[in-house]
Amino acid sequence: MRIGLSTSVIDHGHTGIAQYVFSLSRAYASDPGEHQFILFVLESELPLFEFARNTLELVPVSEEYRPPVKNILWHQRVLPELTRRYRLDVLHIPSYRRMLWSRPCPLVATIHDLAPFHVPAKYDWKRMLYGRVVARLLAKRQDQIIAISQTTARDIARYFGRVGREVTVVYNGVDHVRFSPGPRNIARAVMAQRFGLSEPCFLYVARLEHPGKNHVRLISAFNQFKAETRSNWKLLLAGSSWHGAEHIHAAVRQSPYSSDIQCLGFVSDEDLALLYRGAEIVACPSLYEGFGLPVLEAMACGRPVICSNRGALAEVAGTAAAMFDPEQVPEMKGQMKRLAADESLREELGTAGLAQAQRFNWQTTVNKTLEIYTRAASSNPNQTQHRRLTADCSVLRPLKQR
Repeated sequence: MRIGLSTSVIDHGHTGIAQYVFSLSRAYASDPGEHQFILFVLESELPLFEFARNTLELVPVSEEYRPPVKNILWHQRVLPELTRRYRLDVLHIPSYRRMLWSRPCPLVATIHDLAPFHVPAKYDWKRMLYGRVVARLLAKRQDQIIAISQTTARDIARYFGRVGREVTVVYNGVDHVRFSPGPRNIARAVMAQRFGLSEPCFLYVARLEHPGKNHVRLISAFNQFKAETRSNWKLLLAGSSWHGAEHIHAAVRQSPYSSDIQCLGFVSDEDLALLYRGAEIVACPSLYEGFGLPVLEAMACGRPVICSNRGALAEVAGTAAAMFDPEQVPEMKGQMKRLAADESLREELGTAGLAQAQRFNWQTTVNKTLEIYTRAASSNPNQTQHRRLTADCSVLRPLKQR
């Protein structure tokens, strides 16, 4: 099969969707098998796919189409023509915000979450309208939909009305080479050198997004934790600023313990695993997640996790994390105090988390995704045959990107 993958929603590699796209692409590049993969990549992000240059075909997309509205128009108007030009058997869109209306070939879309239905004001009103109304209509045009958790699959059935064989749950994986237990003394030494950190710490890995990621309540819980324990623990927030980040930075400034709260910005792949290993406790207080990859990454590094019981977090973490209601600051603070005071409990949760993380790997994700491509391509053979005949007649015609 000739399989296309749109990558223009990865935001320079700073998002969870980016890790999903990179993980699939690395697997396709290492073993394409009998398939040919064509990746559509924004020009400035081509270096991020250097690992794939020799085995996958990279099609540059003008930076003109990076802004969200223009990017949506590119997907709706230009990508269908590219699909025909490159004679694709299947096109995979890894985000519900970019699903196609037209059907130039069998379509596969990944829906990571339907957070706009769960978190009021998660985005500005335009994004909320698109996520709640337009995406619902677009979903019905897809041949196959991948849901990354049972939670997301249930949301699709509830809010989009998609049920049956066309929605398949395919869990994300974990890179167990990159995220694995390692010497904590080395991790702590590197943290001290690069970030000036020598005290025990809570770590939260998520882009600085308000209100969905719930940083402000975490900061409030940390304030209460510090006031009650008088300890030297710190709070590390690892992630780039995004929608509503000003509220989070304001909460940090207003904290009586602001000197013990550090915003690290976007953390490189090299540093992320070290941060997990060096942290005493990893927290994930999000109001809603369709999966929660940082929870499993931390567990794969052997670290104890405290996390919200909302969305897919309980599904992904199982019984290997200490849970709390993310809207109850005292409950969150209570779990912070409980684990900070009990090293044996931290070790117990770290061991349980390591076992839980082993249930998830990217090779399984890739294999199931390839099966879905095959189902999509075979679901409408007449469409595929018609597309190939059309492409044969027009392949020499130059394509103008509008």
